[in-house]
Amino acid sequence: MSRRVPAELSDCAEKLIRGRHATRAFRPEPVPEDTMRRIFSLAGAAPSNSNTQPWQVEVVSGAARQRLAGALRTAHAKRRTSVELPYSEGMYAQAHRARRAAFGAELYGALGIGPDDHTARAAYDAESLRFYGAPHAAFLFVHGDGEARLAADAGAYLQTLLLAMTAYGVDSCPQGLLSFYAGTVRTELGVTGGKLLVGISFGYADETAPVNRVRAGRAPLASTTAFHE
Repeated sequence: MSRRVPAELSDCAEKLIRGRHATRAFRPEPVPEDTMRRIFSLAGAAPSNSNTQPWQVEVVSGAARQRLAGALRTAHAKRRTSVELPYSEGMYAQAHRARRAAFGAELYGALGIGPDDHTARAAYDAESLRFYGAPHAAFLFVHGDGEARLAADAGAYLQTLLLAMTAYGVDSCPQGLLSFYAGTVRTELGVTGGKLLVGISFGYADETAPVNRVRAGRAPLASTTAFHE
């Protein structure tokens, strides 16, 4: 017998999940410490293989955030990258690259940056290392040697964290670029274990910024999901 889900619960889930989106311009006011602790405590309820919970999260605010932003921009200017989990432009299939290109065109279009304006694009990348102006950033380190096999655990935690932030009225942006400077993050924060997967900038959105009106589309269900009977 199927279990009936209360309409109010499913409605809340629809609003929460579909309402979450990446924010790329933030106001400077910080998130209250009590709210942050509630968010990260809730994120810790994420599932993992055999309850291993193979993640470690480092959160920066205030002076630590300022120092790290400066160090990241310096490392970027000197091209001093340090990637701990492999990344390549060719890791996506053609269909996935097409989606990425379409979103990139929309994003840079909202910023007034043309498709061939490589200087402006590079400048925007450098600016993103200041966490888009967000007062906080979190860095997700994954422990263990499974690498790709740990993707399910890391992904479950990351999505749970993003939805917890949304539920508490906090905006966020996962940034893969932040993981390209793992050595810098480690040095500034004194982190020794795990591998840096992603950084997440978070705070409160600047609703006046045009870039925050960009909404990424989603592929139709039939193109990503098959039902077998």
